[in-house]
Amino acid sequence: MALFTSRKQEKKVKVTFANGLLFVEKENGKQQAFPLEWFPKLQDATDEEREDWEQTPNGIRFNKLDTIIPL
Repeated sequence: MALFTSRKQEKKVKVTFANGLLFVEKENGKQQAFPLEWFPKLQDATDEEREDWEQTPNGIRFNKLDTIIPL
């Protein structure tokens, strides 16, 4: 019997920071904004720490900060 598997397509998002906000733009163009005061680790983070992120099934994970922003 053949074994069939499928991979879910990886969803791409764009993450930017401006004016005390975290912006997450999804593939479909919709954008969400989150106040950085909700995430003190992100608010106090360096640019290097903020740039080290990946999308996970649970949201955006900032690796160096061990912080997940649920989407």
